[in-house]
Amino acid sequence: MSGTNSERELIAEGPAIILVEPQLGENIGMVARAMANFGLVELRLVNPRDGWPNEKARSAASKADHVIDGTKVYDTLEEAISDLNFVYATTARERYGFKPVRSPVFAAATLREKFKAGEKTGILFGRERWGLNNEEVALADEIVTFPVNPAFASLNIAQAVLLMSYDWMKSGMDDLEETRFQPIEQNPSTKEQVLGMFEHIEEALDARGYFHPPEKKPKMIDNLRAVLSRRAFSEQEISVFRGVIRSLDRFPRKWPEKIVPRQKKASDSGETEGNDSGE
Repeated sequence: MSGTNSERELIAEGPAIILVEPQLGENIGMVARAMANFGLVELRLVNPRDGWPNEKARSAASKADHVIDGTKVYDTLEEAISDLNFVYATTARERYGFKPVRSPVFAAATLREKFKAGEKTGILFGRERWGLNNEEVALADEIVTFPVNPAFASLNIAQAVLLMSYDWMKSGMDDLEETRFQPIEQNPSTKEQVLGMFEHIEEALDARGYFHPPEKKPKMIDNLRAVLSRRAFSEQEISVFRGVIRSLDRFPRKWPEKIVPRQKKASDSGETEGNDSGE
């Protein structure tokens, strides 16, 4: 599917994503897809309602099969986190306890440091309808919460995992403005090339009667050049334009004798009507 490339390096690392009592297989699949998008691979399920494996989850994962195939299922949350050194619990509700509450950016940076140090970490996500209960949050080391609209703070489980996974990926980037691919480098055109393009277009249009009536030709040329010079062209773009213009030569360069420009009605100004000048 679009955006996937089996020939490129598959990033598969980072904290475990732990879903507590997830209900719909489709939601689990979308979580797996979000994880794969940003290089996470370890998915743990605590007592999934519809059991495991789940074909609806695989279908919704959109080819994130490496996440689905490696998914582990546990009966209790305590079992799911028993081998981890550090755990975050995600929640949108205020919790009046003694645990530090972190932003996703801070949490991702902390997880990255612990990952580099060889520690095993995880992030807890609660049920679709009501999240994690207080006893489950108490098993985590710290809380992470998202900067959402306080009057509409509910996220679906895949959205929450996507946001956390995105910050995890960013935490490993040396330059936050880095992109995965760049446009093809192009050489800026010279003014000589631009003027040559103008003359090429104008000659081709003039040969086909575009500049009509003749007295409007200077203004029409000014308008045409103004439109074409609104941005700087590269040499490659100039080439594209010249190719388009050359294609016009497949057609007659003069008005056929039986075709003449349509005349305006007598009630109009009496002038012959030409092409739009853009005035």
